[in-house]
Formats: sequence, C-alpha cells, structure tokens
Amino acid sequence: MNRPAKDPVAGVARGDPLVFAQPGTTPPQTSLAHDRVYRSLRGQVMHGELMPGQALTLRGIGRIFRVSMTPAREAVRRLVAEGALALSASGRVATPSLSAERIEELAAIRALLEPELASRALPRVHLALIERMEAINAANLEAAMRRDPVAYIRTNLEFHRTLYLRAQSPAMLAMVETVWLQLGPTMRALYSRLRRTSAPPHHRMILAGLKAGDEPALRLALRTDVTEGVRHLLGQSDTG
Repeated sequence: MNRPAKDPVAGVARGDPLVFAQPGTTPPQTSLAHDRVYRSLRGQVMHGELMPGQALTLRGIGRIFRVSMTPAREAVRRLVAEGALALSASGRVATPSLSAERIEELAAIRALLEPELASRALPRVHLALIERMEAINAANLEAAMRRDPVAYIRTNLEFHRTLYLRAQSPAMLAMVETVWLQLGPTMRALYSRLRRTSAPPHHRMILAGLKAGDEPALRLALRTDVTEGVRHLLGQSDTG
C-alpha cells in the first residue's frame, strides 16, 4: 500500500461543503476507509506536519488518501469534534491557529494531568522502560540538532506517551492526547523558529525521578517540563 503524502492538499474548500452524514449510516467498507484517513490525519496534526491555519478540502483529502468524499468527510468530522481542525460558519476547514492565551490554557491542562499520569505509571516502571525512554530522548536530541521540528515534536510526545501508557489510565491519556492534538500545528510553527540544539532539559529530571522511584521529584519534573517549555516557546515567538 502506498503511504499517503504528508501534506493533504491545502486551500479554501470550494464546491465540497462539509455536510455530515447521520450516525449509523456509514457502510462497513467506508468506515474502514474513514478510520484510516482519520488516524493518518490525526497523526499529522498532532506531530505538527501541518501549519496553523492551513486549509484542507474534502476533495484534496480524498485525492491524497484515494478515498471518496464520504470517508474524507467522516474523518474531518471526528477531527473537528476533537479540536484538531476548525470549521468556520462558511464550511471552511483548517488547522487551528491558537492565541498565546489558548496555548497557556492548554499547557495548564497538561500540567494538571501529566504529572498524575506519571505518578500512576511509577509503580509499573521497570529498567527496560527507562532504557526505552532514554533511547527516545536521544532521538529527540538528534531531531533538535537537525533542526527538524516534526521529528522533534513526534519524539517528544513519544517520550511522554511511553511513560503514560504504564499508568493504565486510558481516559486520562485520551484527554492529554486531545490537548496534544490541538497544540500540534502551533507547536510546529513555534519550534520552527526555535534555535534549540538539545533535548528538553527536564527530560533528564524525569528520567532521574523514575530511576530513583521519587514521586514528588517526578511530578515536579513533569510540571516544569510542560510549563517552562511553553513559556520558552512563547518567548521565542514574541522575540522572533
């Protein structure tokens, strides 16, 4: 199977208004196609492969993923519901453009939920998991040195998700991933202007807390990683 291109055709949607089908009316084959499109687009938005405010068309999505309008429409409907895409009154679909206030609000949600996930994961952490996270952090460093914002975001989120999966708290992790999803395009734009050549410094503190089994230190490291990282990015945005 050919892998879909990374950038769905962008542009103002003309001639393909977003009219959603009624729930329960999608044939099984179409459902499989829309799930494939949904998952691919979701990953692209979350990892910053699309820039803020980038417009998408149903025809463009269908052409890239080789599907009809119906699965493209259903995938977009789900992503709009998650806040990954924005739908205007005219039917125009685009990735969200977040204000500084909105970024700080989403970062505050992360700062509340992610330390809790880490705390729940801690009793199930083992040496192999820590080694896996160290390897991901090394890949994150390589992405930073290459100035590759998409790889940087992807490995950064992979570092966090690898730990949070051990929490066995799927509802809480789903909430966090929804926040990551909304932040993806804006983080891409900010990271693209960031002259960073190292992995996030608080990742080392997170790893140290895991190795020591120190829950307070782990919570502090996660909270600091989220809040100071966002402040640094917003500062670069203001001065860049």
